[in-house]
Amino acid sequence: MYARTTYAVGDPAQIEHSLEALRTEAPKLLADSPGFRSFGLFADRDQGKIAMASWWQTEHDRAAADAQLAARRTELLTPFADSILVSNADIVAFAGSPELSSAGAFRLGRFMIDPGRIDELTRLFSESGLPRMQSLPGFRGSAMLIDRARGAGSVGTLFTDRDALAASRTPQSVARREAVQRTGMHLMCLEEFDVVLMENAPDASAAGGEAQAR
Repeated sequence: MYARTTYAVGDPAQIEHSLEALRTEAPKLLADSPGFRSFGLFADRDQGKIAMASWWQTEHDRAAADAQLAARRTELLTPFADSILVSNADIVAFAGSPELSSAGAFRLGRFMIDPGRIDELTRLFSESGLPRMQSLPGFRGSAMLIDRARGAGSVGTLFTDRDALAASRTPQSVARREAVQRTGMHLMCLEEFDVVLMENAPDASAAGGEAQAR
């Protein structure tokens, strides 16, 4: 599976306009695109940040959709956004609960790592990190995205609400510290968002691994 992520920063006073436009139009635009699997839209309204990600069956599907939708994406983020960053990544690990669609809060951590140690990090996340997160109260889903060429990646984790998100901060910190010590990864930033929208393709199963973001 392959992801395209968008990170926009702008005027908090204008953010609701863009969120409403995206919430209304993005599901239809994406659903009509071949290979679309899932879409997540997340917001930090106080600081003026929008994060979103779409998941695709193949790299070709992702590229074809971007060629068709890039201009409209920019229009939907205007006049809110001062800066828009669009990136591609591989989805290397994912786990979701049957209640994934009920998620209300999202944590995003972005990191850099020696490309030669990406497989080591992926194994650690799949074998240790994900099981730990799945045991946390209110856990709804988590995924690791990797850009192998740049040695860059992110982990997004969904929780039922802000209380569950806050309660997870200490145990997730323990897991991150272990990953840093064992793989040499460098955490670049850690952010928390409200979930605005989660959308799956009609044939996608949330429990089976669709719907998530950076």
